[in-house]
Amino acid sequence: MAEPTMFVRKASGLVRAWSVFDGFIYATFSINLITLGLYIFSFAPFLPEAHLVPAIIISSLLILAEVVVYGMLVAIMPRAGGDYVWQSRVLGGGPGFVLAITGWVFILWHWVPIYGTILAYEVFTPILAVLGGWTGSPGLVRAAMWFSDKNGLFFSSIIVIALAFLFVSAGMKWYARIQKACFFIGAAGLLLAILVLLDASQAQFITGFNHYATTFLGAPGNNLYQEIMQLASKEGYTPVAWHNMSFSASLSLIPMVVFWNLWPNWGATLYGEVRGAGDFKRNFWSMAAGLLITAALAIILLALFAKTFGWEFYHALNYDFFSGKSPFPVYPYPGLLVAFLINNPLLQLLLLVTLSAWFFGWCGTVFLSSTRVVFAAAFDRVLPEWVARVSPRTRAPINALLLMAIPATIISLLNSYLPGFSTYTLDATVVIAITYLGTTVAAILLPYKDKELFQSSPVARYKIFGIPWICVSGVIFLIFLCFNLYKWITDSVYGVNSPTSAVYMLVLYALSVAIYFGSKWFRRRQGIDLDMVYKNIPVE
Repeated sequence: MAEPTMFVRKASGLVRAWSVFDGFIYATFSINLITLGLYIFSFAPFLPEAHLVPAIIISSLLILAEVVVYGMLVAIMPRAGGDYVWQSRVLGGGPGFVLAITGWVFILWHWVPIYGTILAYEVFTPILAVLGGWTGSPGLVRAAMWFSDKNGLFFSSIIVIALAFLFVSAGMKWYARIQKACFFIGAAGLLLAILVLLDASQAQFITGFNHYATTFLGAPGNNLYQEIMQLASKEGYTPVAWHNMSFSASLSLIPMVVFWNLWPNWGATLYGEVRGAGDFKRNFWSMAAGLLITAALAIILLALFAKTFGWEFYHALNYDFFSGKSPFPVYPYPGLLVAFLINNPLLQLLLLVTLSAWFFGWCGTVFLSSTRVVFAAAFDRVLPEWVARVSPRTRAPINALLLMAIPATIISLLNSYLPGFSTYTLDATVVIAITYLGTTVAAILLPYKDKELFQSSPVARYKIFGIPWICVSGVIFLIFLCFNLYKWITDSVYGVNSPTSAVYMLVLYALSVAIYFGSKWFRRRQGIDLDMVYKNIPVE
């Protein structure tokens, strides 16, 4: 049993306010099909020989190994902080702190502009465009367009920070209620979109697209649908046919797809606040169900896009937009395209508003998981004690939340207004994957490095030919991560191998190293040995 004086206090102050179903909803939002999924699918034209469907199937099956690893680690050490706690107890305090703080804290500041971009593209712009079109208001249409420039994107990022702060500070019970409401509203919107796509023909879509793109958005031309196809062809782009699902050619698309589906474990840092977290099967299915259901829905949606939009058109529209030459003046959000199949203004708005619930249920994820890493590091006394304080009313770590919100505001400002700063953040996904790699290595080593802890855990009985499942799954996931890291580093098509961005990320790692050793020196002067802290599992 750890000496209480090693930690900030005798109990964490957090409470187990979530059920496993709440964990499932959080996992589903973390690999959000409507926000992250549809956004990253729009980049598929940059790999014209690859097909999204095989990439989704292969990556999702391999990511199940990640779910096994994290589900077992949660069952062994169900503590707030997840990756930080596991890495620091197995690999040592230095590697654990540096990898977790950089990957879960510093990098999530840089994800806020990504969330802001998706809020602008998938919520503000389409809703304002439809309102402006039906009311004949040029001001609302201009407002829809405004969200695509730097001022609109910065405003959207500030809205993300405000909403995330509000949701997380309300505490885990209220967060669960908010995400549950958004989940069911969003599910209704997705069902409505699927029914509309099933009922409509491609000819109906072409008519609706040409009409609304011209009358609502002021797009030029009499047959915009055909002009978009011709423009992509003129630029040399030929999309892969829907039926040409080459698995080997589609492997190159996996490092892009994982921007969306690598995160079913996003709630792993929260399992100190989930009831029944010591049960591996419950942990596994709360994450795996979110992954598999979302993957199945993604394939269904893509099949419906092919049927109703036309597979070649869907890719050509995205290609033209990101090439900067599209006559369609806004981001081609599929929710807006589905709305163009509906001729009733109230039903159009109903579709877009209910689909927007996928964003509002997801936006808190940019801070919630990270606050528990910050909290855990402060509870270990690496960060100042005041960071580990929790609200007596909501049991939320408000100071840890401030350490996410304030720097994220500064990063969002720089991202919008400092020329070239956005280039620095291109490796944001890479750094999180490196953090996962550290946790995976810790999982592989744990049964051998701390035999007593592992053998006393509920997952010790899971073995394959005498080898612990956690090790086998860890090796599979480690190979998968290394494949993606290799592709990201060596191929510029993914947009994440910028030398400038790499240097910037190294600076962030150096900052976390400096904080760790500075804290270690300071605590030693107080008579606290952080090495001894890391030999004990944090109290609950």
